[in-house]
Amino acid sequence: MGFLKKLGRAAALLGFLALPALSASGASITATDFFPHKATTEKANETWSYQFVFDNGTKAFMNIAELYVPGSGRKLGCDLSVWNFKGKSYSVGRQYPPERMKTQNVPAQISIKGEYVLSGLPAKGHRVLFTASKGGDFLLDLTFDSAVRGLKLEGGATKLGNETYTQFLHVPYGRVSGVLAINGDTLQVKGRAMMDHSVQSAQATDLARRVITFFQNSGSEAFAARLGLGKNGDLFGYAVKLEGGKPKLLTPTEITDDGAKYTGEKFPKGTLEIKWDDGSATAFPVAKVQEKFSMLNNFDGWIAKKAAKLMMGGEPFFYRGRSKTAEGKTVDWSVMGL
Repeated sequence: MGFLKKLGRAAALLGFLALPALSASGASITATDFFPHKATTEKANETWSYQFVFDNGTKAFMNIAELYVPGSGRKLGCDLSVWNFKGKSYSVGRQYPPERMKTQNVPAQISIKGEYVLSGLPAKGHRVLFTASKGGDFLLDLTFDSAVRGLKLEGGATKLGNETYTQFLHVPYGRVSGVLAINGDTLQVKGRAMMDHSVQSAQATDLARRVITFFQNSGSEAFAARLGLGKNGDLFGYAVKLEGGKPKLLTPTEITDDGAKYTGEKFPKGTLEIKWDDGSATAFPVAKVQEKFSMLNNFDGWIAKKAAKLMMGGEPFFYRGRSKTAEGKTVDWSVMGL
């Protein structure tokens, strides 16, 4: 049986077959979208990103990526950062050669050494495993107990100058349960999650001044987004919300910071308001930051960090926090940029 036929079989088994486009701008994500895409340039990168907010107040951010590392060439990057694990924060990152990534389609799986595993397509039953021993012992083993179906842009890749950006918001909202352990201290956890996946022809800092990610705490009104502001302040990315029980894709038309147009040149300081193509808007304050996290934390060694900083034109930071919308919905957000 050929690869594409197997993918079709896997999708059918897991209830994830492509459906007709749902709107003029939103289309269903297919099984093929979940798997690795062929790199089109030396600096192309692809990242599967997870954000977990547990009921006990702990947050975890996990990424698996294929990317270009200065001085080392193409690598697989596996990183985990944890905030407020019994009052402390931790992070770990590992790098491997690209051939360590293995995929299979029945059941769907992406695996690196059997230690970093995405098992099943992103839906109910999807499992995320992260195990690492570096500066400590880390274990994240979570399964999605429920998941809102995501969407992608109908047109596929977005052109940003000479570069391309493709986004898959696989799960705008889901409930997860499982284990989080650091240095043998183990917690049984439950919480909510967002999962998305991006394919880029260049480094994120070459494409965008700022990247804004957020998701709400209500499964009945799931709302999540990953948005970028390009070098000229141009907007890209999208959001997915539930409307009438069905997912709907929204694209941004304008972002303001305390009422002034926001171009992403600096980190926002007040209330971000995002206006959408359907005439609605989402607003939440970002002045109170819970965590300031450097993307370079998980690079191996001083030389690699220095080279990455030079290549990216500075040190990229994630400002992360939690606030409420004007309607009283809790939002967990992250703003990344130099």
